[in-house]
Amino acid sequence: MLKSLSLLALAAGLTLPTPMAVRADEKVPFSDKAMEILRTAVSLRTAEGHGKVPELAAYLAEEFRKGGFPEEDIHLLPVGDTAALVVRYRGDGSSGKKPVSLSAHMDVVDALPKDWERDPFTLIEEDGYLFGRGVLDNKMGMTSLTTTFLRLKAEGYVPTRDLIIAFSGDEETGMVSTRALVNDYIELTDSEFVLNADAGGGALAADGSVISYNVQAAEKTYISFDMTVTNPGGHSSRPREDNAIYDLATALKKIQAYKFPARSSELTSAFFRETSELVDGDLQKAMATFAKNPQDEWAVKTLRSHPEYVGTTGTTCVATMLDAGHAENALPQSATATINCRIFPGVGADATLAKLKEVVGNDAITWKPLKEPVETAASPLRDDVMGVVTRAVHARFPDAKIIPYMESGGTDGMHFRSAGIESYGISGIFLKGSDMFAHGLNERLPLKSFYGDLEHWYMVLKDISDD
Repeated sequence: MLKSLSLLALAAGLTLPTPMAVRADEKVPFSDKAMEILRTAVSLRTAEGHGKVPELAAYLAEEFRKGGFPEEDIHLLPVGDTAALVVRYRGDGSSGKKPVSLSAHMDVVDALPKDWERDPFTLIEEDGYLFGRGVLDNKMGMTSLTTTFLRLKAEGYVPTRDLIIAFSGDEETGMVSTRALVNDYIELTDSEFVLNADAGGGALAADGSVISYNVQAAEKTYISFDMTVTNPGGHSSRPREDNAIYDLATALKKIQAYKFPARSSELTSAFFRETSELVDGDLQKAMATFAKNPQDEWAVKTLRSHPEYVGTTGTTCVATMLDAGHAENALPQSATATINCRIFPGVGADATLAKLKEVVGNDAITWKPLKEPVETAASPLRDDVMGVVTRAVHARFPDAKIIPYMESGGTDGMHFRSAGIESYGISGIFLKGSDMFAHGLNERLPLKSFYGDLEHWYMVLKDISDD
């Protein structure tokens, strides 16, 4: 959830006049059911290797059955050791439009209870927050979509087009279930577009005032490479001039020093132009300058001094893992580093790998991609989607600025785009930068955002299916 929403980081230092709407923390219909669903979801350790995703999918499927959805519209789909879930809310077809899919994921990054201040797999309410693994990424989004379907069905609502929930089960790892949703089960998920609960959302200043609302309309290409140095090795008492670990370290230092060229697109230029109006000082000047001239060296350097904006200015590649040697008294026979790249749309994985090889300048190093990359272009900013989002956000925060952006991380949306189904990240969660703990320790969700997200999705789904 909100994997790389840049504005969240600047939020901690701003104070703007727009107040949080008072009603955002008031209970809304079905919020007790939502809390029950979220509590159950958090209790299930749906991280890789624990085998709990199918159990969560089965639990949700049963909730839909009890909520009045017919069996033929509930599809529990085993995918390897995980699972996906598809639920269709049938409309009367009066709009003549294709369905809209609604995306979220049931899995989480693992959490070690010994490292947390509270049990990560028990939903705990404390000091205006809900604590637990997945409350941000992405079990709240999953809960909001599930609860909204149940609420609309209980109200007797009949949409004018079908709405389709498409929950994946391994977004945080291989995304095999997502690929299955848009390939093996495309007859269940084929839609005009996708609304993704795992991206987008609102940024709050330190005092809780609203900075902006951001719509995710593009993602960078995600790929990791293993770079490996091999060596005959030998006894550690007889060191060689060449050494696999030293050679790998030399290569890594070259990668560290290299900066990929600055790049921009219509989407990222608009993002910096619009966001520049919300900041001040050098950051404001750098954003405005970069929007006009992405090759301005001072603007690029200034923006790249802020980690939250590095990814928006171009391709990034960084070392994330190491594996070297086989014994403390032996020279290393191999040394491997994993290089994770987030590639700017249009650059391409092959060109990025070629550049890395050029930078390293060591033909003896072997490179291995860890999986096939998914490269997609930005989704067009549709008037209908942007209109629905704007109405829902402004109903709660009338003065919030709506800003589209490119995700530096990755979501299930990339696979929908790859299948020809445009995707838009439009979470209803608003956060301060200081509350962003997705993937980290003591992940938490403001209670105001719990109620606000439920309200947001209720308005969005009724709006998008009521014309």
